[in-house]
Amino acid sequence: MRDQQNLFDPVPANRLSSLSHEDLLEFAILQQKVNEQMFREVKRLRALKEELEQKTFLVEDHYIVLKNKFFGKSSEKEKGKNDSPRPPGPKRRKVQLPSERYPDAPRIERHVEFQAAPDCRLCGTQLQDSGMTEDAEYLTVIPKQYIVVQQKRHKYRCEKCHASLVTAPSPPRVKEGSAYSDEMMVDVSMTKYCDLVPIDRYSKMAARSGLPGLPPQSLIECSHYVADFIEPAHELIKQETLSEKVLQADETPHRMLEGDDTSNWYLWGFSSQTSSYFEAHDTRSGDVASQFLAHSACEFLVSDVYSGYGKTVRDANEIRKIENSPSIKNIYCNAHARRKFKEAKDNFSNEARFFIDCYKEIYRLEGEATGPPEQILELRSQMVPFFEKMKEKSIELLPMYSTKSSIGKALGYLLRNFNELTEFITNPLLPIDNNRQERLLRNPVIGRKTWYGTHSKRGAETMAILFSVVETCKLNNVNPRDYLSCLIQDLHQGKSPYTPATFKNIGP
Repeated sequence: MRDQQNLFDPVPANRLSSLSHEDLLEFAILQQKVNEQMFREVKRLRALKEELEQKTFLVEDHYIVLKNKFFGKSSEKEKGKNDSPRPPGPKRRKVQLPSERYPDAPRIERHVEFQAAPDCRLCGTQLQDSGMTEDAEYLTVIPKQYIVVQQKRHKYRCEKCHASLVTAPSPPRVKEGSAYSDEMMVDVSMTKYCDLVPIDRYSKMAARSGLPGLPPQSLIECSHYVADFIEPAHELIKQETLSEKVLQADETPHRMLEGDDTSNWYLWGFSSQTSSYFEAHDTRSGDVASQFLAHSACEFLVSDVYSGYGKTVRDANEIRKIENSPSIKNIYCNAHARRKFKEAKDNFSNEARFFIDCYKEIYRLEGEATGPPEQILELRSQMVPFFEKMKEKSIELLPMYSTKSSIGKALGYLLRNFNELTEFITNPLLPIDNNRQERLLRNPVIGRKTWYGTHSKRGAETMAILFSVVETCKLNNVNPRDYLSCLIQDLHQGKSPYTPATFKNIGP
């Protein structure tokens, strides 16, 4: 060890002068070999150091992304110092009376009177009602009541020959012989799938309202009965969705708690402007969407850049080619592209800021792109320079960064999918992103987290049917409870099923 430490000590000049020419030559050769070894070792250590620094940087980058997902604000709206203030509009009149705020709400007029008219404070004479009133309004609520209905079907007999005895027919119901009325079945179903209240919580709420011991399992059966009964309307929603040229698609995991070998199921959603259709499957394979779209009228599929949707379009187009039907084109979501640059902003602020600012202007133009198709196309044409600048900047920056870094992923995402991200500019029917479909999946995701999953395949089918109805009603600004109640009554009367879009037009 001591010899190794002295290896690099300077050699005294008197010792070198005492060496022969051959010894000096041999010493120089050995010194050169040692230098070469040390140079290689230093080079190796430097490379190792750079590799470790890069790995550390990527880990920190990934940590920041995950931290923002868990603790960051959910809104993607970008606030800037130069945001122009909204132009002042007409001042709204402040509405204070509940009858003006809620004109359709039932009203009760309550008179407040003295039990015995008071005496005049001046002369002592008993006062008389003047007919004038001092009016005020307030909201109240009538707590939900659970009522037992005792149905008595009258029997009719022949008083002459006594040969016939006829019982009045029972009114039609969703489930004959059930202990629950149609109204309660609708209430249970909508409480879960519209208000996202778990069934066991519904049972506890009923107990607090004076009905203890309501079995949750029998209430779950109620939602199955409702879903089975309105299945024809669910099929119409599917056909309504398939008839559209532009469809949006997304999927979300769904937990199958029991009842199937596969626990990881998926809820697939497809939507148009007026319909939202869901199916539950035990796979995330693109075959699900291929089978759905193969014989549809769809020509543009808006989605995120999941490989399954690429496979969906390829497989569906093979079938459509045989049938001489128009092919489907993938259209990708700009919100996902923008989101990736926002994820890279913490570690690559300067680089990501350029793209975020460009997208800010693009979305500002999209917000103004309303009205006739010509106006939409004219405003969208102003987005082209921003997309071209982002493309040029991405080509310039991509070689400088690791493809595994957040900025590298964002740049690569934009370049690989540039055509699909910009197709909407020349077609006024196409949306800029897939946010509407993601919003339609919001309630199913919250519901999944609230009641954890389903316990059977039948439960998954019920979930798909009732969420299809609820979310389609929301798209058409229809009250899901009103639609479901009217639909069931009309089906009892032998009328044809209809979708929420049709219900909006014909009215209750």
